[in-house]
Amino acid sequence: MTQSSDMTALVEELAAHGLRLRGGFAPVPATDAALLALRPDTKSVVLVGNVGSEMWQRSKAAILGTGQPHPLDRWTRDVLTPIAAAHGGAALFPFDGPPYWPFQRWAERAEGVRNSPIGIQIHPEFGLWHAYRAALLLPGELDLPDPQWRGHPCDTCVERPCLLACPVGAFTGARYEVDHCVDHVVSTRQNDQACFQRGCLARIACPVGAVWRYEPEHATFHMDAFVTARLAARKDRNRYGMLT
Repeated sequence: MTQSSDMTALVEELAAHGLRLRGGFAPVPATDAALLALRPDTKSVVLVGNVGSEMWQRSKAAILGTGQPHPLDRWTRDVLTPIAAAHGGAALFPFDGPPYWPFQRWAERAEGVRNSPIGIQIHPEFGLWHAYRAALLLPGELDLPDPQWRGHPCDTCVERPCLLACPVGAFTGARYEVDHCVDHVVSTRQNDQACFQRGCLARIACPVGAVWRYEPEHATFHMDAFVTARLAARKDRNRYGMLT
């Protein structure tokens, strides 16, 4: 049974936090065995995420108020776990793991997005300025919109400005040289024209969805979180290397 009223209520609850329903799908036993093993009553998998800086504008104070570490992840869990429970379901998050849930594959099923040359999934309207924050496993058969299987923007992009804009050539189209990226961002932290203050220059160079670019403060927040996480991972990697 379709539950349109539940869908409307869910959209309104998410909007109060600057979040959006990002499509969804009905689970398939052969493909979603792990998901159904966790919640056998799941009839709808609904992806939740942000578009542009709507989430930051609406919930900045609440996000920062959760404190360190990982304020966005903590806020996301605090907000979406009770929303899922209120609809009789559960919430899964991309930061839970390892093992990690296949959010990129779920996004392809829900919205038809595909990877860009710099690895971020590109949306035909929002470009690179969006993200998926959670998946809600719900027992009702919601009236989910069909995926918009539009053309992949990168297929017709000849110049590929995203691959040319990185100051250290971290993106080759085949791989991402993350250490080069992090070292550059850290070394230019005080430069208001560089990646740390403005956001990833390769991401900014993409012309698709430019009106949805993150506001500078929002972009800096994400860049700071990215650098902090990568430096911590590098430290752990180096420590492990010394032990072996």
